[in-house]
Amino acid sequence: MKVSIITTTYNTGKTVGDTIESVLGQTYPDIEYIIVDDRSTDDTLDIVNKYSDRVTKIVAAEHSGIFGALNVGVRLATGDIVAILNSDDFYMTNDVIETVVNRFKESGADCVWGDMIVVDKKDTTKIVRTWKSCAYVDGAYRKGWHPPHPTFFVKRSMYEKYGYFRTDLWTSADYELVLRFLEKYKITSSYIPKVLTVMRNGGSSTKSLFNWVRGNIGSYRAFRLNGLPVSPLFIFRKPLSKVRQFFRRRSRLPQAPIV
Repeated sequence: MKVSIITTTYNTGKTVGDTIESVLGQTYPDIEYIIVDDRSTDDTLDIVNKYSDRVTKIVAAEHSGIFGALNVGVRLATGDIVAILNSDDFYMTNDVIETVVNRFKESGADCVWGDMIVVDKKDTTKIVRTWKSCAYVDGAYRKGWHPPHPTFFVKRSMYEKYGYFRTDLWTSADYELVLRFLEKYKITSSYIPKVLTVMRNGGSSTKSLFNWVRGNIGSYRAFRLNGLPVSPLFIFRKPLSKVRQFFRRRSRLPQAPIV
């Protein structure tokens, strides 16, 4: 099975090298890596272009925003499986893709996800949150549950059948996409009880109170847009469901990624 990994970049010169190295260091041989740059003005493209002989495609998106750029990448993808790896995230180990592909083959599922660790933005060995996920249960979304999106792998055919990212939902577009796939169209899934992805703290949806509130309202809208029942209390349930992530036993990663 061929895996297409898509990274979008916009002024992430300080972190994108870690992301690229974690993809290129994977043990699984059949990977297509697509990087879509949204017209960065820092040194992002200089760093990306250093890997041009090892990255499958490097393309430009004209001020498309994160999810417009992701749609560009997904439409270019030719793999059986599509993964999204943000340009400030990296894979936990070099066998993540191999583990995921094996699970697809064993389970026959349409999508797979795992656990995620959130680390300090500057000190990537310092764990801030541990996101322990679980298998999907029908209706779990209404209680505030959802899988960690940076660990989400899905067959490309699901995009072709059920649609791409909605660009009118700002930071909630990834939430809406997976909600649509799992809750509305009931695609089959499989959970891997293992940390797959490491995310730096301070993403666009959480770097301010305004963004956080707007993101939760956007998640509520995602239900309405898909004709799915949801209580107005969901706006409070979703953030409350994540509180325990901050109180799990903390430790440090063995070392920061090496660029």
